[in-house]
Amino acid sequence: MAATYGIVNFIASFGFAVRWRHQLVEGLPLANASHVVDLMSGMSELCRSVAPHVPPTLRLTAIDISPEMVRRARRNKNKAWPFRLEIHLQDVLTWDAEPACADAVISSFGLKTFDRAQQEQLSQRVARLLRPGGVFSFVEISVPPARLLQLPYLFYLNRVIPWIGRLFLGNPANYRLLGVYTQAFGTCHDFAECLRQQGLEVTEVSYFFGCTTGVRGMKPHA
Repeated sequence: MAATYGIVNFIASFGFAVRWRHQLVEGLPLANASHVVDLMSGMSELCRSVAPHVPPTLRLTAIDISPEMVRRARRNKNKAWPFRLEIHLQDVLTWDAEPACADAVISSFGLKTFDRAQQEQLSQRVARLLRPGGVFSFVEISVPPARLLQLPYLFYLNRVIPWIGRLFLGNPANYRLLGVYTQAFGTCHDFAECLRQQGLEVTEVSYFFGCTTGVRGMKPHA
């Protein structure tokens, strides 16, 4: 999907994906941050959302498991971001990162591929990465709670988006997985519970009638 992910993601979400990434970052205390970690970073799309809120001394570490996504992110690395960007090809669940190294951990649209056991592992990683007082924010497309909205929404995910993918990719099978993953994932509620079990303060958020949900919060001071 990497070859067409950017354009299909923008068109299929009617541009809301960009807005949701901005909302993920809004309100985070990043003005004095020195290190932010972007997990499941894709092509580092969150850089555009982070840029207006951080100092030029910031170091942003982007982690993704897809070689092609990482290659494309590195190709775009020469953009004039007002911070230092480091991009790594890593599995977030096995990445050997320095403990308590991050002022913030962020992630957009990568959670839906994790089952409950993997979400528990990820929550441990988030808690380990954050410094005391550090913050986190995740966002993911979700199944809305209203039944009247669920049917057209899931039809759109399962039928229309693969057709849009066909226009740009020629193989809709990749995009059909979007609906499969989203239905299995549900919402960010389970992940919120996993984060709470790690002692993190968690707030659950909902966007656009629950079509997207998120979690944000903080690692308490000792």
